Amino acid sequence: MVTAQQTAKPDNTLLPMMIIGTLFFVFGFVTWLNGSLIPFLKLVCDLTESQAMWVTFAFYIAYVVMALPMSWVLNRIGYKNGMVAGLGIMAAGAVLFIPAALSTQYALFLFALFSLGTGLTILQTASNPYIVCIGPRETAAMRISIMGLVNKGAGVIVPLVFTAWILTGMDEFTPAALATLSAEDKAAKIAELSNRLVVPYVYMTLALLALMAFVKFSKLPEPDLEVASAEDATDASATQANSTARTSVLQFPQLVLGVVALFFYVGVEVIAGDTIGLYGQHLAVSNWGALTSYTMVFMVLGYIVGVTCIPKYLSQPKALQGSAVFGILFTLGVMFASNESHQLSSILYGWTAPLFAFFGGSGIPTVPDTVLFLAMLGFANALVWPSVWPLALEGLGKFTATASALLIMGIAGGAILPKLYGFAATASGNAQTAYWLMIPCYGFILYYAFLGYKKSQW
Repeated sequence: MVTAQQTAKPDNTLLPMMIIGTLFFVFGFVTWLNGSLIPFLKLVCDLTESQAMWVTFAFYIAYVVMALPMSWVLNRIGYKNGMVAGLGIMAAGAVLFIPAALSTQYALFLFALFSLGTGLTILQTASNPYIVCIGPRETAAMRISIMGLVNKGAGVIVPLVFTAWILTGMDEFTPAALATLSAEDKAAKIAELSNRLVVPYVYMTLALLALMAFVKFSKLPEPDLEVASAEDATDASATQANSTARTSVLQFPQLVLGVVALFFYVGVEVIAGDTIGLYGQHLAVSNWGALTSYTMVFMVLGYIVGVTCIPKYLSQPKALQGSAVFGILFTLGVMFASNESHQLSSILYGWTAPLFAFFGGSGIPTVPDTVLFLAMLGFANALVWPSVWPLALEGLGKFTATASALLIMGIAGGAILPKLYGFAATASGNAQTAYWLMIPCYGFILYYAFLGYKKSQW
């Protein structure tokens, strides 16, 4: 293992927080671009809903395949160099989008997404325990919530940018419009649409390379994962004794159950964020390319609650309990609300229309109630990730790096559960009722919030 040359201290966290915050913005930008890419590639590559969900599978399965190897890499080269390597791999993945767009080959798109996911794996494996360990454990969820604000802020921005840059003038690319063309003219139109991805991904590549250089030459300190902070020093001996007495990371039930909780959480988060565009396209919602932004706005609101209320007014377990309950309620709303009614969005933000009109704008488009309930799941999901991480890593000591890799592997839920949703929606012919898949996921998160995190022995 690399010896820490400089330890991040709780009273010197500004620089690390700024750098890691920048990385979390990158996470969000790349990750939540998928929500717009799925319906886009469905059109470009002529896919079914089930086939389109291979996008999420290719992206998130990288976390499963690469998490443990990336943990080994981090132990060998250190957290800072690991972040540099992750950004380099992401830049390579962004480059692959260029030949994919020029050829409209779906398999190449998927390989590029897997490469981006691989780079993000090492970045996530390094960044999340870093944020947990640079300060007191009881405020870890608050720090992760700050990172979440940055991450989901990027998630709000990227669908809007994608829509403005890529999805302008889409009337001539609708299935109905393309059906009127000859095979040759249709292929030319599809190629024209696909080629719109080239320039944005050139810019993304350059931005990732610039950020890689910035992190490489920054003064980002290595965290001391054995002693999380000076304030925890009195507990360090007990923590170390606890971890030393065990021979395997799997001997920590709160960690293993935390991995399962994150598996279900990431699955429902990706379903809410990445299928909303498809669902909106299915309902003929005009701004389907920007619907992921709706989900991200609600996630931002959730993270604001985390930043302002944890731990002063809201403990990490209580935040997790509330998230699970809201998740179940909003899922029921998605399943049983009306696809014709826009009443809910009219109540929540319809009042802003006169304000936008005053400044010459058209306001935020209202959406069917089911779509808004799907977006509101962003609020329910916001505090799950920041709450589970510190609860799962409690007392891990020397096992922290490996435990982090296992928690990152929980992101596999983002590969598997959206794919299962796609199968359910395609098989049943009812994209709305297929969202029942999320109910048992939130049920397990609720169990972990009340009992699972307390389990210290098998």
